[in-house]
Amino acid sequence: MALRHIGNLGQRSSILFLCDMQEKFRNNIVFFPQIVSVAARMLQAAKTLELPVIVTEQYPKGLGPTVPELGADGLKKYSKTCFSMLTPEVEAELQSLPDLRSVILCGIETQACIMSTTLDLLDKGLDVHVVADACSSRSQVDRLVALSRMKQSGAFLTTSEGVILQLVRDAAHPKFREVQKLIKEPAPDSGLLSLFQSQNPLFT
Repeated sequence: MALRHIGNLGQRSSILFLCDMQEKFRNNIVFFPQIVSVAARMLQAAKTLELPVIVTEQYPKGLGPTVPELGADGLKKYSKTCFSMLTPEVEAELQSLPDLRSVILCGIETQACIMSTTLDLLDKGLDVHVVADACSSRSQVDRLVALSRMKQSGAFLTTSEGVILQLVRDAAHPKFREVQKLIKEPAPDSGLLSLFQSQNPLFT
C-alpha cells in the first residue's frame, strides 16, 4: 500500500518562513495589520518552541525594512530581488537542518513570493504549510486563486492556531501554557470567510 502524504507537523522537523512584511506594503496589502499580527503570533510560537525562523525582505532599499510590529528585531533578514525566498543563503540554512521536513509559510504577496516559494519548496520534496490567515495580497482575487493554485500543487492550507496546536500536540507539552496564551484570543479577521464560498475552488 502506498504511503499517504498527510503533512504532519513536528516541532523538531519544522521551520517558519516570514516573507517580506515591509513598510512600503503597509498601505497596499489588504488586511496588512491583521496579517502581520497573525504572523507575529506565529513568530512568538516559533520562539517558544525553538523552531528556526527565516525572514526575508524584498529589495529593502526600495521597499523599506520589516515592520516593527512583526517582532523580528534581532533576527537576520535575508535580502532578495527574486520572488522565491529560496535564495542561495536561505538554501544554505536549510541544508544545515538535516531533520527538516516541513516549512510553515506566512507573508506577502500570496500570488507572488508566497506561491513562488511554495512551488520551489515542494520541488525540493518539503511539505509546505501555508498559513492562510497570515498571507494576503493587494487583490483578493489574486489571494484566493493563489491559495487554490498552491493547494493543487500539494501545499497544505492551514491557520495559525491549527499550526500551533499541531506543533505542541498535547496539553502535557512543557510549553503548552505559554503557547496557550498566544491563542487564547482568536486570530483577527483577515477576510477569509468572505472568500470561502460553497463554490470556492479551495474546496474542489
